[in-house]
Amino acid sequence: MFKKILIVGCGLIGSSILRAAIKKKISKKIFIIEKSKKHINQIKKLRLNCEVLKDPKQQIPTMDMIIICTHLGEYLKIFNKIEKYINKNTIVTDVGSAKEKIFRQIKNKIKKNISWISSHPIAGSEVSGPKFGNEKLFLGKWCVLIKDKHTNRKHMKILSRFWNKIGSKIVHMNLKEHDHIFSITSHIPHLVAYNMVKTAINFEKKKKTNIVKFSAGGLRDFTRTAASNEIMWKDIFLNNHKNITKGIDLFINNMRQIKKLINTKNEKQLIKIMQESKIIRKKIISSKQDVNLPDFGRR
Repeated sequence: MFKKILIVGCGLIGSSILRAAIKKKISKKIFIIEKSKKHINQIKKLRLNCEVLKDPKQQIPTMDMIIICTHLGEYLKIFNKIEKYINKNTIVTDVGSAKEKIFRQIKNKIKKNISWISSHPIAGSEVSGPKFGNEKLFLGKWCVLIKDKHTNRKHMKILSRFWNKIGSKIVHMNLKEHDHIFSITSHIPHLVAYNMVKTAINFEKKKKTNIVKFSAGGLRDFTRTAASNEIMWKDIFLNNHKNITKGIDLFINNMRQIKKLINTKNEKQLIKIMQESKIIRKKIISSKQDVNLPDFGRR
């Protein structure tokens, strides 16, 4: 499909793309840029078939596609280093979870002829690093491609084929729509998880009681989400802050309503809220975004 592709950042997502691209023989040569010596050593031990990019000036102009898989806070530094070498025929994409702020910030500073089509594969885990990479990570998962009136249609088709080939289903969104949707489906749930764990810590300190050993499924699952990479999530929260703060306000209002229902012993409305939650769960399962097994299919 390609002669040369470059993956910038080989954490969980980058190394999973690397593995999938190797498995599907998507490119004759795959190059990587990775600032972490630890990650590079892991990639070498895993014997993944790729080369570390050594000469940006000579090598970057020859790339068919560049995939940026770093934290959002690294984007500007990366573009400052490589954008002067990017060929107008090269497809540039990324895998970030927040789009509008960083996209507009960088678009105003880079060459006009750079074809940057932003991607967001809806796949991931609380773990990070190349040793956790998985060639099957994207199978059956959605990948959002950001489309506007300036998008290069030819490059969009090629990029869609790339994500399809490694297993993803494609959906198109604009910048605003993307950030609005994922503030609710992803960003605020992570914030709630961090806050729930913080609440448990505060409770433990106040009561001087070891509550961790009594962690039921609810707290346990919050801690899994809250174990996600803190640098990545800090960048997401700050880059999508407008949508997230609006969502927080809605969340707080709902909590106040639920608190009132509990205090007034309004059983009927409490049951209604919980029944509505079951409907959403059924929709998630029917859309194949999760499995219909007890305890999320864990053994």
